[in-house]
Amino acid sequence: MMGKLQEAQKESKAMKQRLAQIELREENQGLSVMVNGNKEIKDIMISADLLSNGEELGNKLVLTINRALAKAQEVNDREMQSMATSMLK
Repeated sequence: MMGKLQEAQKESKAMKQRLAQIELREENQGLSVMVNGNKEIKDIMISADLLSNGEELGNKLVLTINRALAKAQEVNDREMQSMATSMLK
């Protein structure tokens, strides 16, 4: 039992390291958000055109960040499923 627990902890740590290396980018009309597979925002790029309209910028930021995080969640879910499948073998 302890061996399985240690194996699961080791696999979980390795999965987090793999997810940290995966970069996903979402773009939306002059706005670009990059996240990693651990759902951490790594970069936001904003075109100068969007800086003059705070409301538009805010709306696009929310939409673009949510889309990027949804992509990261999909990658995270696949990794978790893969880890669970390998543990059951």
